[in-house]
Amino acid sequence: MTARGLPARFVVEALSVERAHLPVVREVNLVVDAGSISVLLGSNGAGKTTFLEGLSGVIPLSGGRIALGGLELHKARPGMRARAGVAHVEQGRTVFRHLTTEENLLVGAREDAALEDAYGLFPELRQRRDVRAGLLSGGEQQMLVIARALLCGPKVLLIDEMSAGLAPIVVSRLMRTVRTLADQGLAILLVEQFAALALAIGDRAYVLRRGRIVFDGRCSELRGDSARLHRLYLGEGSA
Repeated sequence: MTARGLPARFVVEALSVERAHLPVVREVNLVVDAGSISVLLGSNGAGKTTFLEGLSGVIPLSGGRIALGGLELHKARPGMRARAGVAHVEQGRTVFRHLTTEENLLVGAREDAALEDAYGLFPELRQRRDVRAGLLSGGEQQMLVIARALLCGPKVLLIDEMSAGLAPIVVSRLMRTVRTLADQGLAILLVEQFAALALAIGDRAYVLRRGRIVFDGRCSELRGDSARLHRLYLGEGSA
């Protein structure tokens, strides 16, 4: 269900994105290796969602380079980026509310996609396959959008705030699944409001402040150091 073909490294160089002609993301460099999780952290308004939208093509770039396994994508349209293997799980659990769970999974799935893979990853969805997506719980909807993205056979998965509004037990379940997907060879870029949970499963960490990267290092460097993370978020004193 994941990683069509050979594993691929996702490379972002000097990426800049504007909104309403104002700079939001400024010359960001970032790497996501196949089989790993890169965590992107930052306070509200730092530019994290804008950055992901620039990567997937939801909004245009004002500069920089994107490459997946050597394939240049920064000039490509959103559809071409998706076909190349970039999948974007946007914030807000965007399901087709009047379609059933299974119909949602079939939307956009590649021809050889196996629904059994999706149900194997999230058995909860099998039990709700004939239920309209609008009637699913928040956790079930999040499972659905992740499973739907995977049925497209991505090489890199961009996930934006998947824990928003969910119970802690559901968030823990989803985090374990994301780690499993990375261990199976998928490259994952995870934007997450709960830094401790993301750092616990991640490999590489980036902190974005006012559109610029102010930390690039191992997740282990930030685990358990909430004071340092606070300084990085707010720019207070030495990081």
